[in-house]
Amino acid sequence: MTDRHSAYVVVLEHDMREDDAEQTLSALRQIRGVLSVEPIVSNLEQHIAENRATHAMRVKLYEFIKEWKP
Repeated sequence: MTDRHSAYVVVLEHDMREDDAEQTLSALRQIRGVLSVEPIVSNLEQHIAENRATHAMRVKLYEFIKEWKP
């Protein structure tokens, strides 16, 4: 049985200013299967949970709108 990956942590060589990091963030967002790319300032587990909950809510809302008939 193989392990399942839930996220990756990218460690930068040195701290980057927010405006200088935009190209790096943009490149990471273009990778297939990436749900979100945001700088992590606080707890990693909380960040992952919030992003997954937001994504799940968007999917359900999209499905509701797609099936809704006025």
